[in-house]
Amino acid sequence: MADLFDTSSPRADSASASGAPRPLADRLRPQSLSEVIGQTHLLNPEGPLSVMLASGTLSSIVFWGPPGVGKTTIARLLAQETDLHFHQISAIFTGVPELRKVFEAARLRREQGRGTLLFVDEIHRFNKAQQDGFLPHMEDGTITLVGATTENPSFELNAAVMSRCQVMVLERLALLELELLTQRAEAELGGTLPLEHNARVQLQELADGDGRALLNLVEQVAAWRLSTPLDAQALGQRLSRRAAQYDKSGDAHYNLISALHKSVRGSDPDAALYWFARMLKGGEDPRYLARRITRMAVEDIGLADPQAQAVCLQCWETYERLGSPEGELALAQAVTYLALAPKSNAAYVAYKAAMRSAEQTGSHPPPKHILNAPTQLMKNEGYGSGYDYDHDAEDGFSGQNYFPEGMDRPTYYIPVERGFEREMTRRLGYFSQLRAKRGG
Repeated sequence: MADLFDTSSPRADSASASGAPRPLADRLRPQSLSEVIGQTHLLNPEGPLSVMLASGTLSSIVFWGPPGVGKTTIARLLAQETDLHFHQISAIFTGVPELRKVFEAARLRREQGRGTLLFVDEIHRFNKAQQDGFLPHMEDGTITLVGATTENPSFELNAAVMSRCQVMVLERLALLELELLTQRAEAELGGTLPLEHNARVQLQELADGDGRALLNLVEQVAAWRLSTPLDAQALGQRLSRRAAQYDKSGDAHYNLISALHKSVRGSDPDAALYWFARMLKGGEDPRYLARRITRMAVEDIGLADPQAQAVCLQCWETYERLGSPEGELALAQAVTYLALAPKSNAAYVAYKAAMRSAEQTGSHPPPKHILNAPTQLMKNEGYGSGYDYDHDAEDGFSGQNYFPEGMDRPTYYIPVERGFEREMTRRLGYFSQLRAKRGG
């Protein structure tokens, strides 16, 4: 994918020379790193890129960030700052034969005394074998690799490539940075955009942190040649809102479901509903959300509110009966209920502790007194001998031991002093006292 202020090929340069129309984003391409808007965490005097340049060494890099935040622009300027030949390819359109030609050209260039910065857009789209093909050329200095990806490189790039690169995260442009970019565009266009303040802010919000998208919107508004400034409502009628960035199988999917889950766990219904809405707007399957919401009830509410699971299942069933879009309201109600429910993961913690014990003591048989004895041989072996039927005992509780013989009695379930688990604490204490009296 092309990036902010990117030119695609020599054709763009020839178009510039011939006086052919150039997009605003192309005309505003920074000519030095100091002109780049945003990414100050990388480009400030103590930032990693600035430190690299000051030391005179540029290592291979992977830029990870959303579209339109300057990945290609910064790569091009890094080559300019270090006097490296800049060569750009896209993993979408480049195969093994083309890669061989690129590496051979870089080798010849190196023999002539000049290095090559190879910029690979959408680098995560190369398969494992293709990614491995970069390694020898990176190791012998034939190329300095700068890859760009919108996907999490931890999941998408080979460990060998990752070990030879610094991963640098590029961030969405903030509203203040988008305003600076708008002002730079107005200076280039020779006039202020015909927008009232609220419409100007709305225009920048429509860009959703994408500088290239903002410049395209600015160019579109400027082309209207309006004599009267538009307010936000009028602007909204002329421009469609940009689709939210969301990949149902990618990094955004896991980030947003994590945000939803933690907002519920943190008892913040407003934040929980926001992330729930973000996922729905992104096209997430409501059934996936229904399943994950029910999981939240089990993991984070537990027995502090036993009704929570029932609420989730009822809302899930309501969604199935109503369908979209009406059924999503039922799921939103479940999200709200869970966020405000008392929280406990005591049963979840107890389950995991019991699983660990089961793994460690999995060969220990149950005590014979709680085993059935359907045959005489089993009776002779002591199966069922000494079992006390709890319903015949005082208080309906015999207090016998039900763990394997010789195993110290563990404690897995420790309820919290919230919600219904206060009652569970009372019951546990009651049975513990009886067990102590009866020697269980």
